[in-house]
Order: sequence, then structure tokens, then C-alpha cells
Amino acid sequence: MIFDVDGVLTDGRLYYSDSGEEMKAFSTLDGHGIRMLMGSGVATAILTGRRSKVVAHRAKNLGIAHVLQGVDDKRSAFLGLAASVGLGAADCGYMGDDVVDLPVLTRCGFAASTHEAPEIVRRHAHFVAARPAGAGAVREVCEALMQAQGTLDAALAPYLS
Repeated sequence: MIFDVDGVLTDGRLYYSDSGEEMKAFSTLDGHGIRMLMGSGVATAILTGRRSKVVAHRAKNLGIAHVLQGVDDKRSAFLGLAASVGLGAADCGYMGDDVVDLPVLTRCGFAASTHEAPEIVRRHAHFVAARPAGAGAVREVCEALMQAQGTLDAALAPYLS
């Protein structure tokens, strides 16, 4: 499962300090969802058009090994990433929120988006999260995937005993 960053893992707003340092806010709900998804055996990746040290730190914190930043051609990067891990496009999922994500959303096997995304993007998604971007939308997608694969109960079991 591959995730875009701005507008998916974040609310899409960009924050800059007076010195020009970029800051982003990430949801702990989303982070734990990604960790549970990885724990269920699903590999995860980040594919984003922007480049940010903050994204590298967040990916490292979550244990996401595949991080592609500063990508202008998401289609080619997606196909290359899938091939590098021995998967076809139809074997991958992607969550994006804008028209720049359509080249991936229309090629992957599971396309997810946020409810804030433009209508054309939502129309090409198999799943549109009800929770806001950067505030639980990714967690919702992770849990839906685990539910579909029959791994959600096992992922939640340690917290219910």
C-alpha cells in the first residue's frame, strides 16, 4: 500500500517557519494504522511529489522502507516501485488526493482517496475515506484493507485482552 503525503498523510496545508523551515502535522491515528497494516504483512511505501526532511523522519519513525520523494512522474515511479518489489500494478494499492495522483490511481489494484479530494479523483477511487485527510483517513483505509484481508481482528486482539 502506497501513500501520498500532502492531503493524505497530512491535511494538505504547508507550514513554514520564519527561517523557511517546512513543517507538517501527522496523525498518530494514521501512524498506528500504518503500523498495524505492516504488522499484518502488507508492505507500505510513500510516493510524493514534494521533497521534505519531515517526511523522511516520519517514514523512518513508522518503519516505512520505500520512500520516493520529489517525484514529478508518479506513474513511472509507481510502476518502478512495484517492479522493484516483484509486484504488478494490480497487486498494489495507492491513496492519493489530487489529479497528479490519477496516473497511479487508475493503474493500481486498489485506489483510495480522501473525501476532500476533487470529484474526478473520488470518481476513480474504489474507497473514499470519511475521516479527514491527516486526521484518520489513512487509518480508515488501513483498517478497511485489514478487514477485507481478514487480519483486522488479529491486529486489534492485543488491545482487547
